[in-house]
Amino acid sequence: MKTRAITGFFFIIVMLASVLLGHYTFGAFYLILTLLCLHEFYGLNIKSGIEPNRLAGFVNAAFIYGVFAFITYNNNPLAYKLSLLLTFSISGIFIAELFKISVSPFNNIAYTLIGLILVCLPFTFFHALAYVQGSFNFHFPLGFLLMLWSNDTGAYLVGRAFGRTKLFERHSPKKTWEGFIGGVVVAALVGYVLSRYFTELEWKQWMSVGIIIGCFGTLGDLVESMFKRSINIKDSGGILPGHGGLLDRFDGLLIAAPIVYTYLYFVVKP
Repeated sequence: MKTRAITGFFFIIVMLASVLLGHYTFGAFYLILTLLCLHEFYGLNIKSGIEPNRLAGFVNAAFIYGVFAFITYNNNPLAYKLSLLLTFSISGIFIAELFKISVSPFNNIAYTLIGLILVCLPFTFFHALAYVQGSFNFHFPLGFLLMLWSNDTGAYLVGRAFGRTKLFERHSPKKTWEGFIGGVVVAALVGYVLSRYFTELEWKQWMSVGIIIGCFGTLGDLVESMFKRSINIKDSGGILPGHGGLLDRFDGLLIAAPIVYTYLYFVVKP
């Protein structure tokens, strides 16, 4: 418990610093985090006998993140032209498999691409949250993290105290409907508090973001649990003592970040 608490404390400090130290630090930190999470994902697949093309995956992840970071940063037409180069880099994943001796080449291709979809794209959308108004604004990614953490905390505390009805026992035996509802309510309340300080959105919009994070963050957690159970792994890694791997800490972001960005971009239009 002591190790878990110490790790959690420093983890929160690092995460807050990554958002507050400006857009260069923000962009670089989440690019590194994307590659580390992708490395963890591919490593888990290798343990289960699948051979994803890690080099091609890392190159494509860095390219996808970089190009769309460039687009969200200054909306330069050149960035859109660069995005067309993805046709070459992604094709390389398929072409490289021609030169490997493998029993299941399309499994390798599929899991290489799944890593980009499941890991790289969510972090790309999370990075884009900071630029949803055009210029860099740390309020949106910071608010996202605070509501995501509050959802996890609320779900744990309410589920531990009142949890009776299993939410999705096949994939996560400890999660309950009571905990899920408690997490969503706490995230929405944190959204309301944020609206008092981060005035870019109205209170009902911040609360809506909290509800989205509570719902889709839980689904992301369940999807990661489903993946780990499919390959008989308890934790995605051991980089965070007492907490498991990076994917275990960011599973709530995997589905929630793209949905929140879509909500802000198309519905709220701040």
